[in-house]
Amino acid sequence: MFWFMLIALVAVVAAVALAVLGDGGTLPETEPDLAAGALPADRPTARADLEELRLPVALRGYRMTEVDDVLDRLGAELAERDARIAELEAALAGAHDAALGGRALGEGHPPAPEPGGPPGAPDAGAGDHPAGGEEGRHE
Repeated sequence: MFWFMLIALVAVVAAVALAVLGDGGTLPETEPDLAAGALPADRPTARADLEELRLPVALRGYRMTEVDDVLDRLGAELAERDARIAELEAALAGAHDAALGGRALGEGHPPAPEPGGPPGAPDAGAGDHPAGGEEGRHE
């Protein structure tokens, strides 16, 4: 019985090896692993471009040159967008100042009374309610 099991085991291992190796024991040639869906060079990167990007895998993780290229490109585009945002914010602030005629906000308006101000000074809104000030009391 032992010999029968041993022969059966060798036959199964040989059949699996032949099935896996196929063409006489040679492995097929592999294609180089390149970035699938590389970032477009003719326009800025969009969110969909990043979602479709698949970086190639090397023996110990991702290929550093591919990852560095993507990170350099994204860093440059983010810096460009930040500079454009700062430029637009400065233009908006200049337009806002020009619309106000150079006045600072709140200039030309009387200051609002602070709650808990000096004694005897009316609080804001105290005269609006009948029980709020001296005028509203009828005894």
